[in-house]
Amino acid sequence: MVSDVYFPRVNGVSTSIQTLRQALHRAGHASVLVAPEYPAAPAEDDIVRVPGWPIPRDPEDRLMHPRALAAALDALDPADFDIVHIHTPFLAHRVGVRWARKHTLPCVETYHTLFEEYFHHYLPFLPKSWLAAAARMISRKECDGVTAVIAPSSAMKSALIGYGVSSPIHIIPTGLRLADFAACDGAAFRARHGIAPERPVIACVGRVAFEKNLDFLLQVTEIVRRSLPDLLFVIAGEGPARASLEKTVAKRGLGDNVRFIGYLERRTELPGCYCAADVFVFASKTETQGLVLLEAMALGVPVVGLAEMGTKDVLQEGQGCRIAPDDVEGFARVLLPLLADRTTARQLGEAGKHYAAGWSVATMETSMLQLYQSLAAAGEGVPDLTVRAAG
Repeated sequence: MVSDVYFPRVNGVSTSIQTLRQALHRAGHASVLVAPEYPAAPAEDDIVRVPGWPIPRDPEDRLMHPRALAAALDALDPADFDIVHIHTPFLAHRVGVRWARKHTLPCVETYHTLFEEYFHHYLPFLPKSWLAAAARMISRKECDGVTAVIAPSSAMKSALIGYGVSSPIHIIPTGLRLADFAACDGAAFRARHGIAPERPVIACVGRVAFEKNLDFLLQVTEIVRRSLPDLLFVIAGEGPARASLEKTVAKRGLGDNVRFIGYLERRTELPGCYCAADVFVFASKTETQGLVLLEAMALGVPVVGLAEMGTKDVLQEGQGCRIAPDDVEGFARVLLPLLADRTTARQLGEAGKHYAAGWSVATMETSMLQLYQSLAAAGEGVPDLTVRAAG
């Protein structure tokens, strides 16, 4: 596997890669991950770390040195591998595809991120339409340069088809490790962070980035506060939008109602954060799946969210969630009754536990192994783009 990002960099792609690798290991299959080197990243036998530089405007990420990445792959024995799996469309894609083609190995790529909706947040000085067109063109070219594409949701597959991608596209959602989200202590989390037991709390977990639509949730908080003055919105995560959002909180006088708590360790601290909330809220419209929604449901926390892009596959009304309209007043109207009636909220949360169980990692493991085995058996390497274009 090759990726431009992995732990300790916390995001959905890192989680997806880790979940897949653990599932493969449990099934008796070995994998090697080639990923960036980060400060304080632990040494692991099956992870090859590649040095690089911090990325401007996004210092949490690392840009691998191209020659170092190529050297890291060339140091591997291709006879040890059946398939190359790429997880990001940047340097990892370019060098990974080249290595797979050199050794006539099948190459798959998971399209984790809808970049069409991301680029304008980080390059605001360029027209959004230009950036969207560039993202579509690059995505089409890269997806057509691999043997097969994996999409985490039906909406993501539809988007790629709309781009004109001709490679086979397989829908394989990231599975949920239910054992990691089987128990939690929300009361202890509240006590540690000085949150009163009866205080109404909403929470959102994920990267604190502009595309996550957190400003929308701040506006919702402002509205709900009119009925519940002591409402607290807990935001767990870090990212490039935090400083801007903190200024927004101060400007709107929400300092007593919003708390940024940064990254939380996934297996020890994060479950408690989910369970400290009366309701989990989510407003991103660019998710290719929205794994955090299932994590909240697995812990019995009711969800209120927008059913957009990949979250349409996850959010089913009444199955642990309420689907809200895409306007702040409407979202607040859906949210407020669950905060006011904890019995109803608990019942909805219990329904979510049963629903989340259907998204177990075992389903992803089976589907991914079947795809790997079929491609390896077919012996089909990386496609020749000139032949594909001519066809």
